[in-house]
Amino acid sequence: MAASTISGTDLYVYERERRSPPIHRYHWPAIQLNVWMIVMLAASFLIIGVFGSFIGIQQQLDLYVPWYFSYFITVSGLTVGYIIFLLWLMAQRRLLPSLVIIGAFVLFVLWLVGLVVISIELWGPAGSVSINCDNLVWNNVRHGNNPTTLAWLEQRSICQQWQSVFAFALIGDIFLLWIIIMAVQVFYDDQ
Repeated sequence: MAASTISGTDLYVYERERRSPPIHRYHWPAIQLNVWMIVMLAASFLIIGVFGSFIGIQQQLDLYVPWYFSYFITVSGLTVGYIIFLLWLMAQRRLLPSLVIIGAFVLFVLWLVGLVVISIELWGPAGSVSINCDNLVWNNVRHGNNPTTLAWLEQRSICQQWQSVFAFALIGDIFLLWIIIMAVQVFYDDQ
């Protein structure tokens, strides 16, 4: 049998080990993050519910539906979608502070626009919701089992819904600012 020789370069089989770079894990404060999500979901769903109800009332009365009703419903829906996205990232263990900061900043600006519009409608010049509520509801209390009292109760409910929308829009904006600060702290704590 004849021996064959193989050159030295043919003997080496180059095998690369495929390793992805190590993933940096950030340590998020779990309780604060969960509280943030619960409050933002509550604020978003309240705004969706109230403005959805207002759209139904406007359409029933054959009145024009203001643009900011649809605007704030859309922004609240985006917020719910953003929170679902964050939950998915948390399940994948890939919640990055940069994604939280960018998304929360965009939502902060959108919520701030909604808050400004709600503030103008609630406390703006003549004909504002607050002036109408003062004249028709708070300074004109009705009692008795009659249609006038029923109408007054509905008006009071609408005034209270406006106040709750403003309160939760303000809370939502403050909480979006809070999550931005939290994400920055998480980023710098792990450096």
